[in-house]
Amino acid sequence: MIRVAAVGDIHLGPDSAGTLRPAFDTLGECADLLLLAGDLTRHGTREEARVVAAEVGGLPVPVVAVLGNHDYQSDLQDVVTRELTEAGVHVLEGDGVVLTLRGIKVGVAGTKGFCGGFAGRSGAEFGEPEMKAFIRYTRACADRLGRTLHELRAEDSVLRIALMHFSPVPDTLAGEPLEIYPFLGSYLLAEALDEAGADLAVHGHAHLGTEHGMTVGGVRVRNVAMPVIDRAFAVYHLSPNGSGPA
Repeated sequence: MIRVAAVGDIHLGPDSAGTLRPAFDTLGECADLLLLAGDLTRHGTREEARVVAAEVGGLPVPVVAVLGNHDYQSDLQDVVTRELTEAGVHVLEGDGVVLTLRGIKVGVAGTKGFCGGFAGRSGAEFGEPEMKAFIRYTRACADRLGRTLHELRAEDSVLRIALMHFSPVPDTLAGEPLEIYPFLGSYLLAEALDEAGADLAVHGHAHLGTEHGMTVGGVRVRNVAMPVIDRAFAVYHLSPNGSGPA
């Protein structure tokens, strides 16, 4: 059994330095891995990234992260990534990492993801160049996620987790205004999950959403935005025998 801790949308800044560290320091007692589902900073600045790095550096468990839209705000996403990487965080975007936890191989595939909407209420690659580029970016994120999950399966990872910021399903958006669903995620991400397979999918972004959801193909999805889980992190238990997250 692998214990996966996860949280997103922590939105740290200089005035919140040290607020999560006491909770994170307990991870060795209750988890084997920490996933960060994006929006780690408020405006994606180097100063904020350093606060996040200090919060999660040197923890008793490995840390894997993706960035969120807030982390791109200052066009310094490469700087944010570098600060976190130097603190020992595995920052993913269209790639993955394989970790051995308690003797079990766990593969994490990560992408920020993007918008577009869900079945029957989604954008399409049609019309103006700007609209086509919008959806193509989402499709590229989903394609990279699916490709990485396939690669992890080829490496015989016993458990595979998809980590993203934007949601792959509308289930975990329940509570958000319907008008903004297209800006909270895309069905293309769910298609990638169902085609490649995963034991768990984790996302953030939807502060007013719901924790539990599922793709059409049966992949369990969890919205771990901090305002949703209402704690420093949620913990899910995954078993190599195929039982889902508890």
